[in-house]
Amino acid sequence: MKKLTLPEPINFPGKSTHFSAECWFDDTCILDMDYFVTTLSGIKAKGVRPELIGSIITHYASKWLPDLSTGEGSEVLSPKNFEDSPESVTALWMKKRFFVETLVGILPPEKDSIPCNFLLRLLRVANMVQVEPGYRADLEKRISWQLDQATLKELMIPSFSHTCGTLLDVELVLRLVKRFVNLDEAARSGTALIKVAKLVDNYLAEAAVDANLTLSDFVALAGAFPEHARATDDGLYRAIDTYLKAHPGVTKQERKGLCRLIDSRKLSPEASLHAAQNERLPVRAVIQVLLSEQTKLNNNKQQIDWSGTFISGTRSPNAGINDPSQARCMSKREMNVQQMEIKRLKEDVLRLQSQCMAMQVQIEKLQEKKRGSSFFSWKKIIVPSLVKHDKFGEVDRETDVGFIGRQTPVDMKTRLVRGRTPNKWRKSLS
Repeated sequence: MKKLTLPEPINFPGKSTHFSAECWFDDTCILDMDYFVTTLSGIKAKGVRPELIGSIITHYASKWLPDLSTGEGSEVLSPKNFEDSPESVTALWMKKRFFVETLVGILPPEKDSIPCNFLLRLLRVANMVQVEPGYRADLEKRISWQLDQATLKELMIPSFSHTCGTLLDVELVLRLVKRFVNLDEAARSGTALIKVAKLVDNYLAEAAVDANLTLSDFVALAGAFPEHARATDDGLYRAIDTYLKAHPGVTKQERKGLCRLIDSRKLSPEASLHAAQNERLPVRAVIQVLLSEQTKLNNNKQQIDWSGTFISGTRSPNAGINDPSQARCMSKREMNVQQMEIKRLKEDVLRLQSQCMAMQVQIEKLQEKKRGSSFFSWKKIIVPSLVKHDKFGEVDRETDVGFIGRQTPVDMKTRLVRGRTPNKWRKSLS
């Protein structure tokens, strides 16, 4: 075997770390994993940056294990790999397991030294070959540190457990999300939290198609984030709607529990319009969406009214006290800007009004459908409106009770005629 001479630590300005890894290694020289580990230890001793060490590991791993490659040019880089080995399936399986465990053991401890997508592919292979739980936990810990860098394609890891009935390993993603959310504020930023929440919403929309996905797993993953993690709930609404479509057997109470996860104030006008026409949602959830849209509409109207009074010069008595700049007259350019803003707001209000009218039509249809399916007794509707009152506003208890006892249409008609007697014939307390 050809011996590798370790170069001095160099910086490669303007060149990628992938190219650096190819320069440092001869593709035909390092065929043994033990020799690779020894060589990598020598490179680390030279003081090479962790990012370059990670590039060497990813290049080597993708070369000899195609499952870890992105699929671009792996056939060209791999003159020989595990898949071409003439060994038995069991021997090949054990070799893959040893390979993955060795790779996990030599990963640099720095946070961003290894790309998150490569770690997710490595975790997928680790689950497939059933590595030791310690190595798997180490990989999950590393991935949770940089989960905001993951993509949906790499996060969709299939389930290799016989006890799990779903196609995707939802429990694995739930563990990763919980680890990420529980990180210190210094370890994750607010932007990273928003990115992960959006990623998980897209993941839920894909996983919800599986008929074996339980409601508890869906709710646990959707509710793993704090309220401020989602700038908009459109993605979550899409995932819930997909789940309800794929699981028609969900009960009414379970539908209400799912809809409680959605903040109707964070829905876009398009999502609100779709929700108002969605027959899979409970009526209470649809009404909540309509109320939120009505509130937004009222707020926009108030903003337009305030802007109009500001331009016309009719300000409140306290205007300009706290802000001296409000006392000066506005220039022509500022007036034009204000008028353009008001025009834009008016257009938004008109658009929201049309959408709200469409939503109200839909909710009226839903209410009529529900009212038609319900059975109301005619006496419950008529009796409360025919209770007699005296001139002091008190109920005539004796007459009312006697009327309720009669239930025939003839008595009802007679009672209606008696109810039209003049005021002078009514009973008085005097």
